Amino acid sequence: MDRYGVIGHPIRHSRSPDIHRHFALLTGQNLSYERIEGTPDGFETEVVRFFAAGGLGLNVTLPFKERAFALAVQRSHRAQVARAANTLGMTPEGVLWADNTDGEGLVRDMTLNLGVNLKGSRVLILGAGGAARGIVQPLLKAGIVQLDIANRTVVRAQTLVRELESLSNEVSCRAFSWPEIPAHGYEVVINATSTAVAGDLPPLPAVLFDQRTLAYDLGYGKGLTTPFLKLAREAGAGQTEDGLGMLVEQAAESFYLWRGIRPPGAEVLYALRAACH
Repeated sequence: MDRYGVIGHPIRHSRSPDIHRHFALLTGQNLSYERIEGTPDGFETEVVRFFAAGGLGLNVTLPFKERAFALAVQRSHRAQVARAANTLGMTPEGVLWADNTDGEGLVRDMTLNLGVNLKGSRVLILGAGGAARGIVQPLLKAGIVQLDIANRTVVRAQTLVRELESLSNEVSCRAFSWPEIPAHGYEVVINATSTAVAGDLPPLPAVLFDQRTLAYDLGYGKGLTTPFLKLAREAGAGQTEDGLGMLVEQAAESFYLWRGIRPPGAEVLYALRAACH
């Protein structure tokens, strides 16, 4: 049986094994998928050991995505932009490759599962760290016209914007600190900060959200109850969504990279949503 897995620390709450089990059943693939508890001092050794024992692919979650990128010999353009990898595999020649499927998962969830037309949209990302880096390139390719990055430390947002300007001449990119965020004008506002876990929201303009706005949190919680989504609903956002769909679709992209078959993400997402309620 072909062996895959996800490595992180901690890893016991990962939904990835459930997702990939659904994918395997729906596509008729014979494989196993396991949780691997990584250790801060032994991540690289654990990855090498997994592939040496015949493993075919690994998903990588916090806090190891940057180290996975550094360990790989071949890196996709998406991973290079993100400077992080959430998917590892091995070529037939035994060369470790890395990709980042987070942004592709986000765009597919928005456009396919949520029916959002991103073409011509103005997008605001809250946060300029690794989560933001992982989603920017596919967003730029999705036909948006404006991409703004806001961060507590504006210098970090400015650095990311300068890098984005070299990737696309068609999308206007701007950087802001929290107090500088424009009060309105976005069709999509994405929370790429850690507030889904910590709950410490940045100060946002009261009129940032209206009925045209999709508020999307990269984090996910039972019943769409992240602090960011609660605030957005109370402020009048027309649509609020957590990152469970992104989790499923980034997994589907990883599955496709490994197996050459794209599983039905929407069907698996529906099953997971039903299990949460």
